[in-house]
Amino acid sequence: MPQSIIVISAIASLYLLLSLPMIALLLARLLKGPQRRPPVAPALSSTDQLGAVTVVIPTLNEAARIGPCLAGLRLQSYSLREVVVVDSRSTDGTAALVEAEAQTDPRFRVITDDPLPPGWVGRPWALDYGFRHSSPHSPWVLGIDADTQPQPGLIAGLLQIAETEGYDLISLSPQFILHQPGEWWLQPALLMTLLYRFDPSGTDAANPERVMANGQCFLCRRSVLVAMDGYQVARGSFCDDVTLARAIAAQGYRVGFLDGRRVIRVRMYEGMAETWQEWGRSLDLKDAATPGQTWADCWFLMVTQGLPLLITVGMALLWMGGIWTLPLAILGGVNGFLVLIRFALLGAIAPSYAGKKPLWFWLSPFADLAAVVRIILSAQQQPRQWRGRVY
Repeated sequence: MPQSIIVISAIASLYLLLSLPMIALLLARLLKGPQRRPPVAPALSSTDQLGAVTVVIPTLNEAARIGPCLAGLRLQSYSLREVVVVDSRSTDGTAALVEAEAQTDPRFRVITDDPLPPGWVGRPWALDYGFRHSSPHSPWVLGIDADTQPQPGLIAGLLQIAETEGYDLISLSPQFILHQPGEWWLQPALLMTLLYRFDPSGTDAANPERVMANGQCFLCRRSVLVAMDGYQVARGSFCDDVTLARAIAAQGYRVGFLDGRRVIRVRMYEGMAETWQEWGRSLDLKDAATPGQTWADCWFLMVTQGLPLLITVGMALLWMGGIWTLPLAILGGVNGFLVLIRFALLGAIAPSYAGKKPLWFWLSPFADLAAVVRIILSAQQQPRQWRGRVY
């Protein structure tokens, strides 16, 4: 056997040895999918939910996007006590839109937060400010992003689960609204990096360090936020939702990350470039993890999501070139299996996207390597600009 083939086989054997534990971990996570709870269903408010929830919306120049969010909250029933929009000195008329809404619905009000203190990121500061300036009579606080579209029955459905099942914090994965071909290709690949790293939504994480959360819809008991001193623990985090949720879970509170595709939608970014730039730089979740955990996740993603398609093609080319050994055959088979899993998962995540799925969605596995590279690049950098602020 030529020396070059021996070397290639040895490299393949070493790679298999290092990657098999990662693949086993992925399969263990995916096997939890069939046991997860069904999506949160819209519900009607009950009399004991009267005024139970304060909604806090952080905003900075959201005039072009906040309309559907306000309209969706207006349709929530009497379980909604108030909507506090915390405006960080927008220059596009965001505050005026909320003030106009307040003319017809007294539950809405807009406040301007104080200048950003040192060490704080804008979003957790606005959420903390809104929490501290909200009514103490609502036992629940719901953080909502301005780009979301709450559906009727959202708040009542959340409360029903939280109160009957003993949750202290629930956040939801939404249904995404995509338009352009580039985002249909890239966004599902970026979303898959979360699905691979964490247990499916609707299953409770056993370890607080692996808790997942989504600040776009983040319901928390007021008493828990009081005990945590608001958002202090997440003040400098660019993934404040996960940072706060993990800190709350570490204190022994019950935290849930559930499927919310029936009760909340979101139009996050306009096009592929903005999706790559804005969403890609927070998905590493480094602010909520140790450096070791972050880089272990990067290696895990590269092995299970980023490289399988490339390795499968490479092994096929070697086979067609007459180069074939047992380690190469096993490597090709294992990675081919991972590619099949990845395409099969498209069917599992399809309901998380609104409307008919174009061809670009079904081709999104070809963006996996780019998505994983984006996570790795983000893990090496600290954001300097975020949602219109420079840090």
